[in-house]
Amino acid sequence: MQRSDNKHAVTTVAICFLIAVIEGLDIQAAGIAAAGIRESFGLNSSQLGVFFSAGILGLLPGALVGGRIADRIGRKTVLIWSTAIFAVFTLCTVWVNSFNSLLAVRFLAGAGLGAAMPILITLASEAVSPQNRGRAVGLMYCGMPVGAAILSLIASTEFGANWKNIFYLGGLLPIIVIPVMMWLLPESKEYLKAKDLAAQAPVGSAAQGGSFADLFNSQNLLRTLFIWVSYFFTLMVVYIMLSWLPSLFQELGFSRKEGATAQFYFMVTATIGTIILGMLTDRWKKSYVIILMYGGILAGLIALNAAGSLTQMYLASALVGAFVIGCQGVLYAFGGIVYPTEVRATGVGVASAVGRVGAMLGPAIAGSLLTAGFGATGVISAAIPCIIISAVFMLILVKRMQTQDAQ
Repeated sequence: MQRSDNKHAVTTVAICFLIAVIEGLDIQAAGIAAAGIRESFGLNSSQLGVFFSAGILGLLPGALVGGRIADRIGRKTVLIWSTAIFAVFTLCTVWVNSFNSLLAVRFLAGAGLGAAMPILITLASEAVSPQNRGRAVGLMYCGMPVGAAILSLIASTEFGANWKNIFYLGGLLPIIVIPVMMWLLPESKEYLKAKDLAAQAPVGSAAQGGSFADLFNSQNLLRTLFIWVSYFFTLMVVYIMLSWLPSLFQELGFSRKEGATAQFYFMVTATIGTIILGMLTDRWKKSYVIILMYGGILAGLIALNAAGSLTQMYLASALVGAFVIGCQGVLYAFGGIVYPTEVRATGVGVASAVGRVGAMLGPAIAGSLLTAGFGATGVISAAIPCIIISAVFMLILVKRMQTQDAQ
């Protein structure tokens, strides 16, 4: 029985890791392909910004709807369909011939990806015991920076010089993974158990399954609000760093190549940080992990502002990457811990959608600060209060959970 459970967990986390790698590829794809798309479609800077936003905007309805449907009909089915939607519309990016159709396919590809993420988190969480959820989500989510780092390397090759190849790769990889999911990915045992209980429960009872309203019942209301605040401000900072780090380097007087190198270090340490913080989530007190990860982000941001040499900037980028992306992985793990099985995918999906609003606003605010003349140091300094707010709300959330569990 134990061996079967271990095989179930390893298979689930491994397949979810592959999908996370594909998400990482997509996060980098728009920025890497931007120059080619601008030339191919004759876009100005404003239109290019709208193109960037279209994919992120699509993540919102995807995260809201995907998690809810997964709580209704199953994690595996919705994950396969959302991955297929992402694959098809990513390939369509290569074939469209107008700006409006380009925006439409990016939005729909984002919707597929947005639906997949809360399900990946939920599947990884439910594949293991509650004591190992942080580690499982960390191992799964480290695929995101791995994918981003891989695409950064591909972009420097002759293959990556053609922007269409970037989207062919991003569309064909999930098509290859879909049959693997169909044959090998097991459905969540927790979901199947909850479904059996719901079938035996009286009509209209709570056991018959959760709803959006259950996120705001007496048990979940404050948990939901606190985790929303943390997701919102943390993802705001994450996407400022993902979108603007190379540009911030240039603002500070370094070359484009040095900025790209900093981004690579950022992603490499992000992979390591995500795994380590995920493991610590299971082994340490949750409050210690929160203090460590948000303290690490603050230290990295301060180091970026204070660094005077290229080596110091690379080290600061590596420090920020380890904690910023790792922090996002821990927040996703917390989403799996905070909510009960019947609303877990819904809760993580809605929180992810709230976080994506922060992800959209962050780069726009950073751009406005740069335009207003605040410079790179102004952008980095503006991120610091966001991190402090996130840390405070997460610490309050953990304290409340401990109190409720003790009662």
